[in-house]
Amino acid sequence: MARRERSKSGGRVPSGRSVRASEATQAGERVQKVLAQAGLASRREAEEWIRAGRVTVNGTVAELGSRVIGRDELRVDGRVVRRSRDASRLSKETTVFLCHRSTGESLTEGLYTRLPRRAGRRFLAVSPMPRVDGGLEIITTDGALAERLQRRVRRWPTEFIVRVRGELNAARLESLSRGELDDGRTVEVSSVEGSETEPEGLNRWYRIIAIGASGKDIRQLFERQGAMVSRIQRTSLGPLTLTRDLARGHFRTLTAEEAQYLEAAPERLTERPAPDL
Repeated sequence: MARRERSKSGGRVPSGRSVRASEATQAGERVQKVLAQAGLASRREAEEWIRAGRVTVNGTVAELGSRVIGRDELRVDGRVVRRSRDASRLSKETTVFLCHRSTGESLTEGLYTRLPRRAGRRFLAVSPMPRVDGGLEIITTDGALAERLQRRVRRWPTEFIVRVRGELNAARLESLSRGELDDGRTVEVSSVEGSETEPEGLNRWYRIIAIGASGKDIRQLFERQGAMVSRIQRTSLGPLTLTRDLARGHFRTLTAEEAQYLEAAPERLTERPAPDL
C-alpha cells in the first residue's frame, strides 16, 4: 500500500495539490529557476530565500531541489508567484530596457527609480558599469534572461570610449592592446584607437573594443599605461548600440524585434553593428 506524503509538520499534504517526490525528480522546474524567470530574484538570491524558509509549494516549505509543475501554487512570504508559461522564450510580461546611464548615477537609487515598475517585479542589470562610469546598460525584469545574457556578454565584443589626461603614444597603445591585467588575466582587445570626439583641453578620448571586458577592466588597462582616466562610457554591448537619439539619463524599451534578436544572439559574436555615436 503506497505511503502517503506528510509535510514537515507531520500533517498530511492534500493529495490534489501536491507533487509526489518521484514526479518532482522527473518533471517540472526547480523553484529557484522559476523565481528567477518571474523576475523576482537571481537564482542565488532565490536559493537564499529557500534556505530561509520563505518559499512554499502547495503550502509546504520548499527545499533546495524542490520542483514545481502544472498548477502547483508557489508563494514567497505568503504571496502567490505568477509563473511564466514559457521559460524558454521572452514572455509577454518580460520587459528589456536599453538605458543611457549618466556618469556617477546609482542604479538602485537613480536609474531604477525612473523605470516603469510592475507589481511584483524587480529590475536586473546585465553586466552593469561601475558607478563612477556610465553609458549603455541593459535592464530586464526577467531573471532567467538576465542570467543567460550575463554568461553571453563574457564572449561578446563591447565598445567603450575612454577620456584620459594627455595622449598615449603608439608604444603605449600597442602595450595596452595586449590586454594584460594586474591579476594575470588577459582581455582580448580587438582594437584601440583615438576617438573622433573632439579633444577637451588636455583630455583625449580613445575608443576600445574588447571581448567580454567590464568597465573596471578597461580602466585598469589604461591605468597600467600610466594614463589618468577621468571617464569611461560603454557605447555598445554585443548586438546593442547606444545611439545619438538616446540622451544621457534616458531609456527606451527594446522593440520586439530587438528583444528576440537579443534572445537569439549566438554565444559568441564576431561582428558588431557599426556604432552610431
